[in-house]
Amino acid sequence: MKPLDLSRSVYDLVKEYPELQQIMYDLGFTEINKKAMLHSVGKIMTIPKGAKMKGISMLDIISTLTSKGFKIVGEMPSNINSDKQDAEVASASTTPESKEERNALLKVYLKRLGEGEDIESVRADFVEKFSSVDASEIMQAEQELIAEGTPISEIQQLCDLHSSLFHGSTREEKIANAEKAAIASMKAKKQEEIKKTLATNSTGPMSTAEEREKLQQDKLQLAASLIAIPGHPLETLTRENEVLAERISDMRSAIENKSGKEDLLSKFEGVREIAIHYAEKGDLIYPHLNVKYGISGPSNVMWTVDDEIRDEMSALIKNCTFDEAWFDKVSAVLVRADEMIYKESNILFPICALNFTTEEWYGIYHDSKDYADCMGIVANVWPEAEEYEKTMFDKAAEAESVENTISSPNNDEIVMPGGHVTLEQMTALLNTIPLEITFVDDNNINRYFNEGPKLFKRPTMAIDREVFSCHPPKIEPMVRTIIEDFRNGVRDEFPVWVEKQGKTMLVKYMAVRDKDGKYLGTAEFVQEMDFAKEHFQNENK
Repeated sequence: MKPLDLSRSVYDLVKEYPELQQIMYDLGFTEINKKAMLHSVGKIMTIPKGAKMKGISMLDIISTLTSKGFKIVGEMPSNINSDKQDAEVASASTTPESKEERNALLKVYLKRLGEGEDIESVRADFVEKFSSVDASEIMQAEQELIAEGTPISEIQQLCDLHSSLFHGSTREEKIANAEKAAIASMKAKKQEEIKKTLATNSTGPMSTAEEREKLQQDKLQLAASLIAIPGHPLETLTRENEVLAERISDMRSAIENKSGKEDLLSKFEGVREIAIHYAEKGDLIYPHLNVKYGISGPSNVMWTVDDEIRDEMSALIKNCTFDEAWFDKVSAVLVRADEMIYKESNILFPICALNFTTEEWYGIYHDSKDYADCMGIVANVWPEAEEYEKTMFDKAAEAESVENTISSPNNDEIVMPGGHVTLEQMTALLNTIPLEITFVDDNNINRYFNEGPKLFKRPTMAIDREVFSCHPPKIEPMVRTIIEDFRNGVRDEFPVWVEKQGKTMLVKYMAVRDKDGKYLGTAEFVQEMDFAKEHFQNENK
């Protein structure tokens, strides 16, 4: 029997036992065959950690490894609980009225889907018990399942199925057409009135379906009133979704009409442009909902689905076989992109409209200027946000002027062992360095980004926010492990090579320590390396 220590990294184990790579792939560790992932994440990921992330039973893993001639050594990890709950609530004959009853029943339906039950069978029971459902109730049920131990990966995999289950039943859909005309004329004053009403109603339980429907109607009105403001971030995102829906329809028509390969690729590239839209959500919306308001559902589920859609589209563009399997995959990813439009309109945007303050929307508007136009949509100017930004800039300039006036000539310099510079000189120096620089302090809080154009966007709203919230769920475990290794002195740096927007990038994480070795934080340096490739290619000619 070959000894296999579960405390060792996946990379080290595969290096010692090359046959383990295919065994792990067959068990569900599909990313193990990606060389970049194995040589980066694989160096800090153990089999038990990976199993927990993927929702794969350790019992199945150990059984398979044993049958393949391996002997497990070291401490045995505890298995992931199956979390089987009593589903008696599903057989209740009465329509659930209380928030607790509705939530418990929704979780039962979602679990039944997770166990592989046919969606139409679950839908039949759902329709019998619910005349309609609040989109935020669906999100709450998903969040509680995660908190109770259901692997996030399982919720993510079923995200589209959940959406299909509730299609046509959310209150947003039922009232959207009737409210559309009135919503379009709603202005800032009405927004504040709705927000006050929502805040009042949200403080106590709602005992009737009518009250719940009124609350949901107000949320939809609030979201649509923001969408009606030219230049508002929700208005821009909605217009992008409208064009995406048209491009998806055109792509489906091209497939149905068996268009030429060139036409198919052109239309599919047009759909794939949605990656910019997804990047904005991932940088500007999901983290803010999670960190500021404790609403983790979108960041745990939607964010990962966005990444999966984007990655699948990229893979299909790179591998254009135009066979039946390729067309099946294209059709499937178009369905997922369509579903995401629905989720944004009926879940994400109303939640953001209810929670984000006007000043926060101003900040999102400002940060969104760093992103390229998406779907051919050019963002409108939002005069209120522009005026707010100008006012904030003027106030900052005035405060700096006053500070410089009252400071002595020697006090406006930063004195260091290597010399002394003014704040202005230090700022310009850091901005001149041909790297994207981030500093995260010892409490894992983003403290500094240098200025300038960046391939890896860093919104100003992320300053003073925990660094982990700025990364997609599939990347977060790696970032946590790297920082903990720095903190504990296990390593001092960790390089990752990535391809982004056709460019080769070196992302280097480094521990920042004082002269005595005390951990002060983590620095991230991003450098485009195409210049080096071109240099050595020319040298070798």
